Amino acid sequence: MSAAAEVTDSQWDSVVLKSDVPVLVDFWAEWCAPCRAMSPYVDKLAGEFAGRLKVVKLNTQDNLEVPARYGVTSIPTFLLIKKGEVATQMVGAMQYSTLKSAIEPLL
Repeated sequence: MSAAAEVTDSQWDSVVLKSDVPVLVDFWAEWCAPCRAMSPYVDKLAGEFAGRLKVVKLNTQDNLEVPARYGVTSIPTFLLIKKGEVATQMVGAMQYSTLKSAIEPLL
């Protein structure tokens, strides 16, 4: 089971945009091998930054509205949402250190 909470199109505004802490969103799909490869890193970030960062996963196969709104055309895509705005975006599989170093300065 993932340490990152699942979020849906209908929960987006309340869970992500209105969050008091920055939110890392993992756009993924079950069939996506790079997404599955990144999952342990996403879980590790959730644990390492607990209290400072909310980490959620949005299944792009089941939720079409939010990915379309943010122009997500490739997965995995990671958005860091801070105060309701996109602070950074990363696309594709990467090393844990790369993902962490992109996020940490924005917390």
